[in-house]
Amino acid sequence: MPDKRRRFFIRTFGCQMNESDSERIAGLLNQAGAVKADRPEDADVIIVNTCAVREKSEEKLFSYLGRLAELKKSRSVRIAVVGCVAQLRSWELLEKKGTVDFVLGPDNSAELPSLVKGDTSEKFVSTSWSEKWTETSPGLIQRDSPVSGYVTVMEGCDNFCAYCIVPYTRGREKYRSLKSILAEVRDLARHGYLEVQLLGQNVNSYRDPESGKAFPDLLSEVAAVDGLGWIRFLTSHPKNFGPEIAEAMAGINKVCRHLHLPLQSGSSAVLKRMRRGYTKEEYLGIVSRLRSLMPGLSLSTDIIVGFPGETEKDFEETVEVLSEVRFTSLFSFRYSPRPSTAASRLKDSVPKVEKQRRLEEIQRLQKTIQLEDHGHLVGKTIKVLCLGRGQKTPHLFAGRNEGSQVVNFSSDEDQIGRFVEVRVTGFGPFSLSGEKTS
Repeated sequence: MPDKRRRFFIRTFGCQMNESDSERIAGLLNQAGAVKADRPEDADVIIVNTCAVREKSEEKLFSYLGRLAELKKSRSVRIAVVGCVAQLRSWELLEKKGTVDFVLGPDNSAELPSLVKGDTSEKFVSTSWSEKWTETSPGLIQRDSPVSGYVTVMEGCDNFCAYCIVPYTRGREKYRSLKSILAEVRDLARHGYLEVQLLGQNVNSYRDPESGKAFPDLLSEVAAVDGLGWIRFLTSHPKNFGPEIAEAMAGINKVCRHLHLPLQSGSSAVLKRMRRGYTKEEYLGIVSRLRSLMPGLSLSTDIIVGFPGETEKDFEETVEVLSEVRFTSLFSFRYSPRPSTAASRLKDSVPKVEKQRRLEEIQRLQKTIQLEDHGHLVGKTIKVLCLGRGQKTPHLFAGRNEGSQVVNFSSDEDQIGRFVEVRVTGFGPFSLSGEKTS
């Protein structure tokens, strides 16, 4: 007999937090009797999990909704927009995008199963905030990786950086109990996961609501779980990155020697207008402390070019910091004003063409840095966690080293879900290549 269960398809835009949310949504829908479809064309319900951090993220959403509108003309399908754009745009999504049926903010995704099961034709919006943490049983989560698992430890942000929309879409900071975090980590370890990635908009500020234990304590207790090999965490805010966190990283062998530490600008004047809460010198001081404690530490970062009032001198300071720190990877963006933020009330003074020039310049610099640094690894043997097959090179295995660099390598045996010693034989700007050592 044909399977009569409802089928769902999830399209995720945005960061690891969004990916983790989608895994949880998939689990909740599966518990409600729905099954995941491989393509939107095969689904009865399409869930679009959204990111609102940049204007381009919204543009991608609206372009995708346009394609879904065409699909909806040919078959009966309900469309839900969830996540940050849902929180930001709310009823506007229903009014201006007739193809959308449900709109649910980040705190409301638990309502999806009842909507999917129901036969109502009414449109629905739910974007209320919750001050309490909503738990999902670890066993329900439909994880995309059998090797590396996301574990959310906190949500929201209290920093209110001038350009950032996160406090308006994710709300104020709220923390998950350490007990629940450890239960999920232990569940992952029991199922053979070798790596956990602790997630939050500002993990440094974590504090257990029950015991008051801080982030270094969290790292220590997660590391005590048997079976885990590596622990990663993101995102960190430099303003909240105290010496005790650096010392905890250095003192716990399971914590990867890699840190994503968003700089945003190398100009103290721009950082002040951004309301970042630190200067260039303070940021470089954190980097110096980290590398003195952990020589060889890999750092990645975020950069925004063209923030209101950014001069050529400000931009050159950013270039100088990138050259000095030599980040392993860089996520770079042109500034775009976001609704409700303090910066949206400033004159967007840097022309778009100039923003693009600055963006391309730092991307060229970063590409050069990565090529040089990757070249120094040729001939060396590095430890790699094999995550699967290469997306562009399916004949090769793919994974990441401790510094979070992508490594594609050959092996005569299946290595997925294992730590592998790989001798580096080649490189490009964005990945390394090699062969498993015997």
